[in-house]
Amino acid sequence: MTAPIGIFDSGYGGLTVFRSIVAKLPQYDYIYLGDNARAPYGNRSFDTVHEYTLDCVKWFFRMGCPLVILACNTASAKALRTIQQQDLPLLAPDKRVLGVIRPTAEVIGNYTRNHSVGVLGTVGTVKSDSYKLEIGHFFPNIKVQQQACPMWVPLIENGDYDSESADYYVKKYLDELLTQAPDLDTVLLACTHYPLLADKIRKYLPTGIAVVSQGDIVADSLSDYLRRHPEVEQCISATGKIDFYTTDSPEDFNEHGSLFFGRSVSSKHTEL
Repeated sequence: MTAPIGIFDSGYGGLTVFRSIVAKLPQYDYIYLGDNARAPYGNRSFDTVHEYTLDCVKWFFRMGCPLVILACNTASAKALRTIQQQDLPLLAPDKRVLGVIRPTAEVIGNYTRNHSVGVLGTVGTVKSDSYKLEIGHFFPNIKVQQQACPMWVPLIENGDYDSESADYYVKKYLDELLTQAPDLDTVLLACTHYPLLADKIRKYLPTGIAVVSQGDIVADSLSDYLRRHPEVEQCISATGKIDFYTTDSPEDFNEHGSLFFGRSVSSKHTEL
């Protein structure tokens, strides 16, 4: 029996990653779940993020999904390891849950020339030090400077990502990052919301600094994972069907989600 791949985010941001996954692997079936009723996750404690993320992973398992992608940096930073090591063996040892941090860390060294990378993320992602640890594992010679950007997700989710307020906060956090790491040549958008601010981010960065989003990186990594794990791939249904679910208002999700996904979405409400 086959079933869709589950794609999870606390809200809309994961749709920027999902967009790249569908473009790379359109043949598979997918279920996307946004836990909008409890978003954002960025400022919540490790225990709360683990609890919320595990609720959603269990929901995907009830839907039959053999593989779940946490397309959320905060969930990947604060919950993934515990879910993989402690929860999965008890809940569903035959299923898999993957995140977005490790695939990004595996390749970020290919983008930097002078081995200096800035990581822009939520407070939760930055406090976890997950990117520093993972990048250090693959590229021990790279210097990583992190910058929390707590106002960016609220601005984006309120539709103000193209406002003067957005300009102020984009410049503010980038200036703080550059003060700490004036030699960096690569900036990683370590939150799936941030691609909507990519133009403004480039505007306030010095010429020559690369801005790296995660969508294509995660899509390539998933493609490689399925190639290396045929026992997982053969459990995935492949009719090209996509279903969207949200724990909050479908009307709001459809309106905002289309901006992140790049085309119209039609979601259904679900309870966890």
